[in-house]
Amino acid sequence: MNLEKIRIERQKWMRWKNIAPLREALDGLVELTCKCDLGDTIRLTCAARNEEVPLGCKENIDAELIKKTAKILMPWRKGPFELFGLFIDSEWQSQIKYNLLRPHFNLKDKRVADIGCNNGYYLFRMQEDDPAKLVGFDPSALYKTQFDFINHFVKSDIVYELLGVEHLPFYEEKFDIIFCLGVLYHRSDPIAMLKALYKGLDVKGEVILDTFMIDGDEEICLTPKGSYSKIPNIYFVPTIPALKNWCLRSGFKKFEVLETSLTCKNEQRRTEWIEGQSLEDFLDPDDSSKTIEGYSAPKRVYVRLVK
Repeated sequence: MNLEKIRIERQKWMRWKNIAPLREALDGLVELTCKCDLGDTIRLTCAARNEEVPLGCKENIDAELIKKTAKILMPWRKGPFELFGLFIDSEWQSQIKYNLLRPHFNLKDKRVADIGCNNGYYLFRMQEDDPAKLVGFDPSALYKTQFDFINHFVKSDIVYELLGVEHLPFYEEKFDIIFCLGVLYHRSDPIAMLKALYKGLDVKGEVILDTFMIDGDEEICLTPKGSYSKIPNIYFVPTIPALKNWCLRSGFKKFEVLETSLTCKNEQRRTEWIEGQSLEDFLDPDDSSKTIEGYSAPKRVYVRLVK
């Protein structure tokens, strides 16, 4: 597979009629010397005379331009971010998942990939671990543009590839740790995807994976008829024993459950930064333990897979 040819073709996505105006808006942003706080909120402040100053305190900070640019880049699914006092209240409070997983990994001097990285929130957070390299994979022109917007100020060395998990086996280098959070259930062939993750790892590499699950001790999975939690492209929702079988059949030698969690309304909710439906609209209004379709409400399992 010729990845360079694919990269060249996908760069043309930036000229799509719905994306080109967003790219032009990014071109209008001024250069600023910023300080980046990598806490639960990715917070940017402008350094002036060794002091942190809020948005609007310097003539070269155009508060309205930054806000306008952030607004046209909606919807913001992952975050939150704060840009010089402008709070981007993303649909997902991504710090909840990140902090849940944080005790289970150490990225120092590791080559790290994030598959389905969205706008790069997790990658920005991972910088605090001093990894050797960070690479995000996501074939979305919008999310790449959101990343470029944030990174215009952060100025990180994160590499963002407009590629998917199917390209991972052909990537130019292997990774020590691959994160794959909230992707597996979108794939119609989950074992093929797990094999791609396996092939993307270096010797003794590991994957941090999360996916929807259903309770049960049987080696079975839910196959939604049309949609699951109003999401049409959900194909398989396994029990943990079924997920373990998938992973072992994909080549992994070790399967370790790290955490399980029920998605709550304080983690995923509607905000002014998405202008659309969210978790509360996806659940049965009379019984929040069920989806609108009558299935069990979304529950996630987080696992570590070792090659």
